[in-house]
Amino acid sequence: MARKPTFNILMYSHDTYGLGHIRRTLAIASQIRGQNTNILILSGSPIVGRFDFPSRIDFVRVPGMIKVTNEEYLPLSIKIDAEQALKIRRAIITGTAKTFEPDLFIVDKAPLGLKREIVPTLQWLRRSRPQAKAVLGLRDIMDDGESTRKDWEDKGVYKVLDQYYSEIWVYGNRELYDPIREYGIPEPISRKMVFTGYIPRAMPKPVQVREVRRDHGLNDSDKLVLVTTGGGGDGYDLLDTFLATLENGTKRRPFRAIVVGGPFMPRRQRKEIAARARRLQVRFYRFHRHMERLMGAADLVVSMGGYNTVSEILSLGKVCLIVPREQPRREQLIRAQVLHKHGLVDYLSWPELRVETLREQVLSLLAHPEPYQRAVRAFPFTGLGVMRQRLEEFREPTQEPEEHVLIQPLPPLYSSSTR
Repeated sequence: MARKPTFNILMYSHDTYGLGHIRRTLAIASQIRGQNTNILILSGSPIVGRFDFPSRIDFVRVPGMIKVTNEEYLPLSIKIDAEQALKIRRAIITGTAKTFEPDLFIVDKAPLGLKREIVPTLQWLRRSRPQAKAVLGLRDIMDDGESTRKDWEDKGVYKVLDQYYSEIWVYGNRELYDPIREYGIPEPISRKMVFTGYIPRAMPKPVQVREVRRDHGLNDSDKLVLVTTGGGGDGYDLLDTFLATLENGTKRRPFRAIVVGGPFMPRRQRKEIAARARRLQVRFYRFHRHMERLMGAADLVVSMGGYNTVSEILSLGKVCLIVPREQPRREQLIRAQVLHKHGLVDYLSWPELRVETLREQVLSLLAHPEPYQRAVRAFPFTGLGVMRQRLEEFREPTQEPEEHVLIQPLPPLYSSSTR
């Protein structure tokens, strides 16, 4: 049986909060694209068009929804009923799939989609394109075990994973965190799971890093602290506290600083942070298309604990201080604790976020970065290699479908300090 001349990949990213989903989806798409591969991304992100899209990758924008609570979503821009907006999204998603006829459907994080909006597409694929593969991509940690098990049981997620998904790619390392154990995943589903390892990010060129430092007036000896809150919707407290450390400190600072508020920071908070940063001669960005360049130029990155930001920081070998949010999910806190246990990051819990403690940890990490640098250099980033192997197997013509996928072995991890 001959291989198809082109291979169509449809990717779904519901994007109801922050930048994480679309940034992860774009990172994966950029690395698995090929000369004979077409990739189409379904996204609800209001800023999806601000990102650079390489050739053979395009996107379809569905109406944006904003998360109000864990279970309540409202239209982001258009003033219509939430159920009406969901019907429009569902129709676009299903219609796109039927027209594009994907060979592979990759779903980011949400097995059912927002309010079960991709279930009709999964059912259509099973019925009309049984040769196509449906893959669920999960970040390393979803939430604490008890909350995730209850959520998946209440929504019937385990049944959908069993019936409609060919594989489940976990973008993490089982030796760090084991979702099979933590989330009580039944054996028939766990046999579908591939632990890809963490997903590396694009590395900026040295000339681009030098340009960033030059554009910000930095000498080779200057230390740079970058503070970022991802999408910024809940990032005000971190930026407020960081700027307060500068406002209450000595006039002669031992480092320079850049802060990135995020496109979803409320306007009033953003204007306040920008004005304070300007008075302190700190560069402020609402959004930066090339965060990897800013990170590459930094000596220390202070951030919240989202999967994508942490992956970018570690990919670039940077020392970082994580200040993880603990509501509405504990995912960021668990990630910070797990990575700290292996010496990869330092973290400051949300209740500890005060001017004095933040200043102390920033100065300490700038003065003694070596233990973290050594740990990060040894950290294995296998995500893209494993995904490319899986994609190659999907493209190979076979007479019989594979029954199961064994859990991918990864290089052993090192031991390190504990908190």
